[in-house]
Amino acid sequence: MAEALVSKAEVQTSFQMFAVHGDAKATGKEMNGKNFAKICKDCHIIDGKNVTTTDVDIIFSKIKAKPARVITFEQFNQALTELAPKRFKGKSKEEALQKLYGLIVGKRPANIGVTKVAKVGAVDRLTDTSKYTGLHKERFDESGKGKGKAGREDIPDSSGYVAGYKGSGTYDGKVKDT
Repeated sequence: MAEALVSKAEVQTSFQMFAVHGDAKATGKEMNGKNFAKICKDCHIIDGKNVTTTDVDIIFSKIKAKPARVITFEQFNQALTELAPKRFKGKSKEEALQKLYGLIVGKRPANIGVTKVAKVGAVDRLTDTSKYTGLHKERFDESGKGKGKAGREDIPDSSGYVAGYKGSGTYDGKVKDT
C-alpha cells in the first residue's frame, strides 16, 4: 500500500503559520529558531529519543546563514532532510522525509500552556463595571469601556452661571429684546 506523496506547498502552508506565530512583524517567509523548535515540538518531530531539542537547535544553527537569525523555506527543507533519517531510523532518506512531511502537513501552532485570564473570587466582582456606583460609575460608558480623562476630572464650567441654574445661556436674548 503506497502512501500519497505530500507536496511541498502543503508543508509550506504550515511553515508560514509557524513562522508568523508570536511575531507581529513576521512575513511568513522566514522562521526564527524559537518557531523552528516549536514546529518540531508541536508536530512531534522531537520524540525525546531519536530527536531531541538539542538536535533541533544544532541543525538550525548549521542550516542558517552565519550572521542570520532566521531560515527560509528552502533552508527549512534542508533541516528536515537532516532530521528525517534520525527520526525514522531504518527508512530510506526519501521515505523518512515523506513521513516527516506527513507529521507537519495541516498542523497549526498550538497555544497549549498559554496563561489564561484569572477569574478568581473577587477579581470578577471588582472588574465588573455594571456594579459600580457613585462617581466610579460615571467613569465608564454603557459597554463598560472607560471614558479616560473625561470620566475622571470635574471639568469646570466657566460660563459664569451657577451650576444648578436652568436659564443658562439666555442672557444675550434678554439684552437684545430691550
